[in-house]
Amino acid sequence: MKDTALLLGRILIAAIFIISGYSKITGYTGMAQYITSLGVPGALLPLIILWELGGGLAILLGFFTRPVALLLAFYCVVTAALVHYHPADQMQMINFMKNMTMTGGFIYVAVAGAGAFSLDRKLKLKWA
Repeated sequence: MKDTALLLGRILIAAIFIISGYSKITGYTGMAQYITSLGVPGALLPLIILWELGGGLAILLGFFTRPVALLLAFYCVVTAALVHYHPADQMQMINFMKNMTMTGGFIYVAVAGAGAFSLDRKLKLKWA
């Protein structure tokens, strides 16, 4: 039961990053303009896409789960602070809280590990 729950949790928390990374590819020009308007160099967009897709897939597959979860937790905090923290804008503050909630979820993933249904366990990685 525990390993099934860990797998379900990984699927659910990874989905937003996989979908978000993919949508940045399909809407590349618009996303480049948006991040530039936030003061983020457009040249960073490929790295953001790689991180969201790669990190999301790593969590989904349970590969390097604990370190990737900690890095994604950090990414969520940075994104929340730099992109979504606008107290006068309720929608942005909802996104801010969503990011902080995901941070909590990733901390749980980092502590609990990926469980039995993971590449970490299959490859006998030390943090499995």
